[in-house]
Amino acid sequence: MKFVSWNVNGLRACVNKGFMETFNKLDADFFCLQETKMQPEQLKLDLPGYWQYWNSAVRKGYSGTAVFSRKKPLHVTYGIGIEEHDQEGRVITLEMDKFYLVTVYTPNSKNELARLSYRLEWEKAFSKYLFGLKENKPTIVCGDLNVAHEEIDLKNPASNHKNAGFSDEERHAFTQLLATGFIDTFRFLYPDKVGAYSWWSYLRKARDRNAGWRIDYFLISESMQDNIANAFIYSDILGSDHCPVGLELKNL
Repeated sequence: MKFVSWNVNGLRACVNKGFMETFNKLDADFFCLQETKMQPEQLKLDLPGYWQYWNSAVRKGYSGTAVFSRKKPLHVTYGIGIEEHDQEGRVITLEMDKFYLVTVYTPNSKNELARLSYRLEWEKAFSKYLFGLKENKPTIVCGDLNVAHEEIDLKNPASNHKNAGFSDEERHAFTQLLATGFIDTFRFLYPDKVGAYSWWSYLRKARDRNAGWRIDYFLISESMQDNIANAFIYSDILGSDHCPVGLELKNL
């Protein structure tokens, strides 16, 4: 079973940069999007064979997530059930027969960590939400988690320790999330792989120099460890400042 996740940084713009070609090429069973920046009525996607689920922010043109699934879920949930955290369209959960699939667009802490305090409140609430799911059945979490966990996960760690996405607080929150019983699938398979990034700034030709960050993930319950077949970072695919990431699971 194949899963793909992509922060498209504006789906309407990405459609004009080859989104459908990528969607068809990757041929996923579940295709998850973050930062769609739109309301569903603003774009009609013709995706034969897929169920479409959208969660848009109250604020138009901001944030937002979507999931396209070949299989109809048993149940779909939007948000995490806390009004304060559910205004920006950041979470969709699909309950399937054997697992939950959660796509998430984690809040950015912003320049000078202006939104760090809110980010940490979000982390606690989201971690509690995931733990509740995982206690019921195995859980897959994918999306832009807006954090490079370890120094290997970004090109220039030394100069970024106090910047959004690599602050000690954000990295610690990610470590705590994994400690509740999740596996970072890419690092599980490729613990020492360097230069593996999923986001590059548009400034200073960062992508050309591969001066990037790995901030897009697939996490799975530890109970699913034996189901891991492969994990991917599709760094050659353009259309956004992020590239898609993927996961293949067997025996589901």
